[in-house]
Amino acid sequence: MVERLDPGWHRAILDVLAASHLIAGNSLGDMLEAALAPLGLHPELFVADREQEHLRPLRAGAGEPLRIDGTLAGRAYQLGAVHEGGHDDGRRVLWVPLIDGAERLGVCRVVLPAHMNSTDPVLAEHCLAVAALVAHLTVSKAMQNDELAVARRSRPMSVAGELLWQLLPPLTVGGQGLALAAVLEPAYDVSGDAFDYAVATSRADFAIFDASGHDLSAGLTTSVTLAASRSARREGHGLPAIARRIDAALTEQFSDHRFVTGVLARLDLESGRLRYLVAGHPPPVLLRRGKAVRRLDAVLRMPFGRVATMIPQPGELGEEFLEPGDRILLHSDGVVEARDESGEEFGVDRLVELAEHAAAAQLPAPETLRRLAHAVREHRRGELRDDATLVLVEWSGSAAERLLAHLADNGRDR
Repeated sequence: MVERLDPGWHRAILDVLAASHLIAGNSLGDMLEAALAPLGLHPELFVADREQEHLRPLRAGAGEPLRIDGTLAGRAYQLGAVHEGGHDDGRRVLWVPLIDGAERLGVCRVVLPAHMNSTDPVLAEHCLAVAALVAHLTVSKAMQNDELAVARRSRPMSVAGELLWQLLPPLTVGGQGLALAAVLEPAYDVSGDAFDYAVATSRADFAIFDASGHDLSAGLTTSVTLAASRSARREGHGLPAIARRIDAALTEQFSDHRFVTGVLARLDLESGRLRYLVAGHPPPVLLRRGKAVRRLDAVLRMPFGRVATMIPQPGELGEEFLEPGDRILLHSDGVVEARDESGEEFGVDRLVELAEHAAAAQLPAPETLRRLAHAVREHRRGELRDDATLVLVEWSGSAAERLLAHLADNGRDR
């Protein structure tokens, strides 16, 4: 952490804050350039595309997209650590992660003047502080500006995708002893899958949903499901009552028998007590000490919707007491049912094996899911035909810390 700002850096931060109130989101790069120019620094902002394959420059004409895999820029993004490297003109460069809270947005390339020591940890800490401020501004301005959304796209997005992405919370959140990350595929055509969460000081609620149907119809079903779940949760109801609220909302809004599968869960962050229910959805997998130990399928009910209101549903909940470091992996059926050219499914066993490898490598939760999603896409040899959603929850103080931007440790990441 920065204990005392150099006057030049202090001035730069004040300049960014002063300019931020009225500036358009697509001018963030110009604003940062002007603020850091007196220090002799030349910054450039790159944002990750929706499929998390490339880092795309925010400013037009600032260069080609950079691959996330196999580059220093990508490694800074993957692990949330500052990395030092070289520039085309021989000057040194710092690649600084852009992280808003725990949400990975991209990286900032900072080209240094010849006299500046690129390995100075104080310099890196100052860059991290400015990058954190810019990341907050990027998220704030994204609601006011189309250019930021377009910068994150490698191709057009469907109407259903536009609807769903506007309803979802950030892909990553951290709390006291909690790390939660999610990923959705196909990024531009997702329609019926969704996730949700609410993280407080001592409790975390999280959920995954998969609506029947495709395209905009499924998106509308999912939007009603999310709204019903949130309204009941925010009124202080327990999981069975939240499930009933979803059933009622779907029945009231739609005359057919459409349904939504899902998992609702509530975790006590102090004791590790996890309570859950599974509504016609693939059960979550519990990973402990890097190994899958069981599926959480103690209580199963009908999928949410009209049919569930016609048959009495279980009133009890499944319960599990987590140990520090435990991970809960939730997934939709589009993940395990993805087929390769020969018709072989990706399968639960393959998913669990990859999750175990990621746990052994102590990768941050969002990077674990990014790699899992890419493995599913590679198995399919291209775009997925069905929505595929993954959610990873880890009850661990160290897991939460791994979500934060930090300095690389002598070239190695913690």
